[in-house]
Amino acid sequence: MKGIILAGGSGSRLYPLTMATSKQLLPVYNKPLIYYPLTTLMLAGIQDILIITTPEDQPGFQRLLKDGSQWGISLSYAVQPTPGGTVQAILIGEHFIDHGTVGLILGDNIFYGEGMPGILKDSSRLTTGGLILAYYVQHPERYGVVTFNDEEQVIDIEEKPEHPRSNWAMTGLFFYSKDVVEIAKTVRPSPRGELEITDVNKHYMRQGALKLRLLGRGNAWFDTGTHESLLEAANYVAAVERRQGLMIACPEEIAYSMGYIDAEQMQRLTENYRKNSYGSYLQRQLLTKKL
Repeated sequence: MKGIILAGGSGSRLYPLTMATSKQLLPVYNKPLIYYPLTTLMLAGIQDILIITTPEDQPGFQRLLKDGSQWGISLSYAVQPTPGGTVQAILIGEHFIDHGTVGLILGDNIFYGEGMPGILKDSSRLTTGGLILAYYVQHPERYGVVTFNDEEQVIDIEEKPEHPRSNWAMTGLFFYSKDVVEIAKTVRPSPRGELEITDVNKHYMRQGALKLRLLGRGNAWFDTGTHESLLEAANYVAAVERRQGLMIACPEEIAYSMGYIDAEQMQRLTENYRKNSYGSYLQRQLLTKKL
């Protein structure tokens, strides 16, 4: 399975923060926001990843992430000229997907929880249909809302409904089979002029081919599209890391633990941060695994 991170868009809800840089390059506590969706795909076992950015922001991502080889993965880049919706990312990535399965994640989404690596690995094994992850929220009217029956079969998806039928919000992480590009080509612009991912998911739903994974208690999901949610995510990451002494979304650590890089490569990576706490953390993880 290949992966796509949608890191384009104007980020206007975060103005003036994003008037000079991409939303996905902003910090969430001690790491750039892009590290969080990137490591989510890495934990799913996905090593071939396309990052879709704006023309102006692409050089910044390339300076930060390079080609991914330092983490044992392959990163490539494509441009989204103007914001056109999540489905546009699938169309831009058509040749990258190349008739294979794909995991698509929005670049401002953060996932964390003890069971998440297992959920991600299981989801990446998808061979047919589509798979969405849903999270219980207090204010579902702000999100795409998923309604399902007792067998957890999706029966409806509504985009920001005035009267939600459930409290389960659709997150920004999707897994699709090889027919997703052809389905995406049939999607027409919504009233707001964008190609909505809800239409792709409804296509699979009508075929009875849309699978659902519920992220229950013990898991965290943040959509960091506003000043408030960006701060909430940073505070959450800071609290967990300070309490446990373990990092969230550290690509070096994840690459090492997943076997994408070896001890020698990990040691070289620690040299980049030898004067700060990030490097000290990497060194501790390296020594701990050796013991």
